[in-house]
Amino acid sequence: MSWSTALHASCGSAFCAVNTNWNLHGLAAEPGWRLDLRYEYISQDQPMAGSDKVVAGQVPRDHDELKTINRNTLGTIDYTINEQWGVSATVPVSDRSHAHIQSDIGAPEQWAFTRLGDARVLGRYQLRSENQENLSLGFYGFNFGLKLPTGDRDLRNADGERAERTLQPGTGTTDLLLGAYYNQVLLNSGSSWFVQGLLQSPLNSSEDYRPGQRVSFDVGYRYEATEKIGLMVQLNALYRGKDSGLQAEPEDSGGKFLFLSPGISYAVTKDFQVYGFVQKPLYQYVNGVQLTADWSAVAGLSTHF
Repeated sequence: MSWSTALHASCGSAFCAVNTNWNLHGLAAEPGWRLDLRYEYISQDQPMAGSDKVVAGQVPRDHDELKTINRNTLGTIDYTINEQWGVSATVPVSDRSHAHIQSDIGAPEQWAFTRLGDARVLGRYQLRSENQENLSLGFYGFNFGLKLPTGDRDLRNADGERAERTLQPGTGTTDLLLGAYYNQVLLNSGSSWFVQGLLQSPLNSSEDYRPGQRVSFDVGYRYEATEKIGLMVQLNALYRGKDSGLQAEPEDSGGKFLFLSPGISYAVTKDFQVYGFVQKPLYQYVNGVQLTADWSAVAGLSTHF
């Protein structure tokens, strides 16, 4: 089970690039169902040009981005079939507000909505390796699946103005998902670590819009401080290509990002835990001018049944 979705910059629609795949965190992955419910808060109010922070209107554009607030809820249901095979499905709901100023007339425009986003289905195949000398247990595997065009993409404000395509909760495209991972449980130290890469590549365009290809790379470490408390830290890297098509803004889309994400989890019971992460950018480079966030937060719960 995983939702390690990367940031969309541009006018400001975003998801946190935190990996909450609990199999990769070294927790037991017995056959059966796991449910994960995750909430994210990302306030994007810092315009950037390249790697420099700017103020709204400093770099001329047809509209000056002011702020986007993203409150995302993501539900993931995962089924571990056996030691080798598993499948998960994730459905996001975006509560989003956005404001910018139309430069030619100096008039503000605003949008606010809560809508279903693009779901995704992800399968996995993994193999197991043991090292009795080092008292470690490792798993390596592959992810494969699709992001589906389930999200709305024609939302308008009270004046009937359609939101930019990067602000819409859905892209309208079907995207291929391919990835690989490795995680290792260090049995004598109560810790584990993982590394994962994932490619997301659109297979089509929708209404003259094709989102940029995305490549994410995560490295994480987890330490069991007590029987109940787990301490976690991740590095989350993302490359996002430019959007294309008549409805795209290629000059103001895509970029390169690196985040540090410390977190903590608490096991309420053996099969139920709550968790939280704070994400801080270490490096951000955007094409053109885009909104970014100085920090974001994730809170959630996960249960196995």
